Amino acid sequence: MDEVDKYYGLLRNEIDDLLPYVDGGRILEIGCGQGATLRWVKEKKGYTYAVGVELDMRAAEVAMEGLDRVYVGNIEEMSIDERVESFDVILCLDVLEHLREPEKVVKYLEKYLVPGGLLIASIPNVRNFRVTLPLVFFGRWRYEDSGLLDRTHLRFFTESSAKELLSLNSLCVEEVAYTGFEVGSKARILNIFTLGLLAAFLKYQFLISSRKVVK
Repeated sequence: MDEVDKYYGLLRNEIDDLLPYVDGGRILEIGCGQGATLRWVKEKKGYTYAVGVELDMRAAEVAMEGLDRVYVGNIEEMSIDERVESFDVILCLDVLEHLREPEKVVKYLEKYLVPGGLLIASIPNVRNFRVTLPLVFFGRWRYEDSGLLDRTHLRFFTESSAKELLSLNSLCVEEVAYTGFEVGSKARILNIFTLGLLAAFLKYQFLISSRKVVK
């Protein structure tokens, strides 16, 4: 498997605790890659209808083999069929930071959520020490092929701005989790020894679930 297949075939099961079990549920993923996450959701979480949006044609063709529907294109430049599509959950995993106008896309996707539905996003933390230390002490901001400073990132977020993004219109942030503190990781150990004082700089990604609240 080459690096491209690894990227598009990645299973994002770190959202497990945020993703509810919905018997017969409907789920949409923006940037679904080859569909690994949506196939896992259908197998483990009770969802029976899974739809993906994917920009890369080769990855989309693989996804089509296991999903109910795949839209091919850029979510900022395309339309989803409003006549037939509504979802209990929408996933935006490492997607919003790649968009020119993520606020516009969040507002657009919100209308496809059923009342009480969830938008779940993962967003890199620009305050992570891997970004801030080189910037503060060496004046260095170097884009990379992947990671926090992926050269395809167009927007950057702190925890507060990420929450603001996921609180547009009728969306209300319900839960926030983080990556970077996995058992045995140096960041987790350092966080414990510093009593959480450096947590804002050790969090790698924000995992945010936001519920559509209809008043």
